[in-house]
Amino acid sequence: MAGVDGRVALVTGAGAADGIGFATARVLKAAGARVAITSTTARIHDRRAELGAAGTHAATADLTRPEEVTALVEGVAAALGPIDILVANAGMVQTGRSLPRRRLSETPDAAWDHMIAISLTSAFLTVRAVLPGMIARGWGRIVLMSSVTGPLVAIDGSGPYAAAKAGLLGLTRALALENGRHGITANCIGPGWIRTGSSSAAEVRAGRRTPLGRPGRPDEIGHVAAFLASEEASYLTGQMIVVDGGNTIQEVKGGR
Repeated sequence: MAGVDGRVALVTGAGAADGIGFATARVLKAAGARVAITSTTARIHDRRAELGAAGTHAATADLTRPEEVTALVEGVAAALGPIDILVANAGMVQTGRSLPRRRLSETPDAAWDHMIAISLTSAFLTVRAVLPGMIARGWGRIVLMSSVTGPLVAIDGSGPYAAAKAGLLGLTRALALENGRHGITANCIGPGWIRTGSSSAAEVRAGRRTPLGRPGRPDEIGHVAAFLASEEASYLTGQMIVVDGGNTIQEVKGGR
């Protein structure tokens, strides 16, 4: 199996040591990819140290700013080579800024704009920056990190997040349709309750009510991302892979 060996991958939103982005970067690195990681803060350099310096690159960037996205992509190409794989994971939260849950009728313009920017616009800008090179080389893998929230279910007070994550599924399908002829696939992942360092006690309890009886692990999302980024996933495009321990198949979520 060729997998991702020798490919250059960019994983965004990889600053948290116990998050999905960094777990994905670790899986890709272990599988033989050259891996670039990014986040909004300097802690990304700690993550690179944990990955190992050989065949890796780290940079800070605000992915809602087109000029910073351009600089990021150029920096990765200079350090590791042209980007073959993009895992656009950034978006759920942003370090140093928290947003309270509000119903849509109470959501200020700024809160709406912020969530759409960090979860949807950031993915669009990063995809737009890497696509020309992928098209020119006739090969590419784009993996967007959506959620079950938005495409499949909703949570009271999380309307902007749901809208942004549903938008990622639409973006995935548009990318797949427009770029399949260039040897590029685009897919997204819909995680359910994944236990990370930012998980609340209520979210962990919700994970225990899934058919598998536990929250998921970040690396369980990372392995799905690595498959979607692989040579072997060459005929899979425009899809969302749900990784939620079976939670969305049950009407009654009473747990065990």
